[in-house]
Amino acid sequence: MREYLLVLSVASIVTFLTTPIVRWVAVRWGAMPEVRDRDVHTIPIPRLGGVGVYLGMCAGVYVARALPRLQGTFLDSSETTAVLLAGGMICALGVLDDRFDLEPLTKLVGQIACAGALVLLGVQLAFIFIPGSSLGTISLDPNTSFLLTTVVTVAAVNAMNFIDGLDGLLTGVAVITALGFFVYSYWLGRQGYGDVFSSPALLTVVLAGACIGFLPHNFNPARIFLGDSGSMLIGLVLVAAAISTTSRTDTQTFSTLGTAVPLIMPLVMPLAVLAIPLLDMVLAVVRRTRKGLNPFSTPDKMHLHHRLLEIGHTQRRAVIIMYIWTAVLTFIGVGMSILDPTLVIVVAVVLVIVAVALMFSPRIRRRIDGGAPHVHRAHYQEGRR
Repeated sequence: MREYLLVLSVASIVTFLTTPIVRWVAVRWGAMPEVRDRDVHTIPIPRLGGVGVYLGMCAGVYVARALPRLQGTFLDSSETTAVLLAGGMICALGVLDDRFDLEPLTKLVGQIACAGALVLLGVQLAFIFIPGSSLGTISLDPNTSFLLTTVVTVAAVNAMNFIDGLDGLLTGVAVITALGFFVYSYWLGRQGYGDVFSSPALLTVVLAGACIGFLPHNFNPARIFLGDSGSMLIGLVLVAAAISTTSRTDTQTFSTLGTAVPLIMPLVMPLAVLAIPLLDMVLAVVRRTRKGLNPFSTPDKMHLHHRLLEIGHTQRRAVIIMYIWTAVLTFIGVGMSILDPTLVIVVAVVLVIVAVALMFSPRIRRRIDGGAPHVHRAHYQEGRR
């Protein structure tokens, strides 16, 4: 665990120190688009924050190569290197989009290319296990594996992109999600499914560290945004960690639904810890499609975080509420596999009650005061985003 803490610290410090330089470059290069109608900030803010996150991740991985126990993750598998290379590609794609605002189709093609590179470099779904079914383990042929992994990767990349709308929102969600994945991957190794020093655990801990280092620059009031270079990088790393975790379990050791929990959790966990961004993306696609609009090129101001602002929350409170919901879902996803289910349910219910009370507190206060619903403009302008 000490080696992981060292790697996390290095990634965090490097990101924290390099982000001001990245911001300086972004301002000089003009990677700070004009404010759009759907934006919450009121003045242009530089992007390219994903570059700082990527530099921190690279530093963390570099240090990991020199640590005795983590060295084995590079000898046993090429997954860490594959994610770093594909992550560099998608970060570069995001940099171009942050500066030149690429066409949606061009960006989608680039995302598919980066996801394809990830698969070709060795990160892919090799099988699907259906416990309690006569089908058992379904081995995927190379073409099906390539297609399915690519689709899942592109979906996760865009889900993270959709949620990036308030200062510090995606960065904090990424920290919570990455730490959840790390805890599960580490626990899986402790149970004998692989090793505690594994690629998924390393990838998620360096991502968490890098995002922790970036958060002070990104939390309200933000001085720099993640941009597409950061949101797409985060999505790719998280989905790669989930896929890698799945590939490390041995289907021959499971015979019933009860004993298959460690195998199916890597498939269920992404749905739990990525539920907020995935839900936001699905609602946006449905909403825009029903209006006859292109779901990926017609942005609006109806995302979940925008709705929290409309209720009457400040930016910081809206972000914290989203953090709490992400933490609740992550806790359920991880806790159901490593803790007593009864304890998980009790704690989750308490957290949900707290989250719901916080979410609707402005409306409750208005009813008590007898006032009409009103959204202060300051809620939208707070912190310049």
